[in-house]
Amino acid sequence: MAQRQEQKERARQERVEREREAAAAERRRRLYGWVGGGVLVVALIVGIVLLVGGGGSNAGSQAVGGAGGPAGSASVDVGHVHGLGLAGGDGALYVAGHNGLFRAPPRQRGLEQVSAATQDFMGFSVASPDRLIASGHPGPTQDLPGLLGLIESRDGGRTWRSVSLLGEADFHVLRAAGERVYGYDGATSRFLASTDGGRTWSERPVPGPVFDVAIDPKDPDRLMAATESGRIFSADAGRTWRPLGSELGLLAWPASERLVVVTLDGQVLAGPPGGTLRPRGALDGQPVSVMASRQQLYVALADGRVMVSPDAGASWTLRAQA
Repeated sequence: MAQRQEQKERARQERVEREREAAAAERRRRLYGWVGGGVLVVALIVGIVLLVGGGGSNAGSQAVGGAGGPAGSASVDVGHVHGLGLAGGDGALYVAGHNGLFRAPPRQRGLEQVSAATQDFMGFSVASPDRLIASGHPGPTQDLPGLLGLIESRDGGRTWRSVSLLGEADFHVLRAAGERVYGYDGATSRFLASTDGGRTWSERPVPGPVFDVAIDPKDPDRLMAATESGRIFSADAGRTWRPLGSELGLLAWPASERLVVVTLDGQVLAGPPGGTLRPRGALDGQPVSVMASRQQLYVALADGRVMVSPDAGASWTLRAQA
């Protein structure tokens, strides 16, 4: 009982921390909005100096998010990791964090920043091989509302544009399967569902705050959600829910018949979604994000490591270091 109470408290603290990050981002936006004129003048001066000195860049432009090519992998600062995904023809690992979107190419552990943007990616998901979606807060030099709503990228995360709810939503949890998108808005505590890629939304009732969601890979109407009271399940796209387990942790649903729960202290449980989950393995750190492909399970830890398992959590190796 004491251990379960401690896990609930840890989950609550994580949610509070994310809400604090959202409030801090809004304060930063207002501050930079007030001094925006001065920042612009400084930027122009720096740009002129670089141009005269031959150090200009080929940075592009976009509707939402940073522009330009990869920032390199010599030294990166991801900040808090908020999401993981596999995308691109080569299956590169994407790591979304407090300081932008990063990429680890196949067979490489080092991360490279996908673009020059330092916006805070609070939610992140790979909707399809050529479409990334995200949410969060703008970077300090971006003239945008404090809440990005839903944004998308069609070029591997280099540029982003607004899809919906700009200034209205901050999805701390964001999951997609094609055109079906689910998100938990940390700003308003709403659980929202979309059938058209996030252009329009319907609100769904949930029994309390949600800190993770997983979608059945064979049926996007079937959802598992992690709450402070345990797992809840929906068979009708979030319209109704029922309790399904007391485990507290992050979720992955790599196959329709197998669910994985990574508890807040790093224990890995696996089994049939509606049955008993059994211990599978353990991680030597606190998990902050979980993602599964058909063959592999990925977990980002609070210390910046991204671990990968080929056997549903029984064994782990380092995939990337943030």
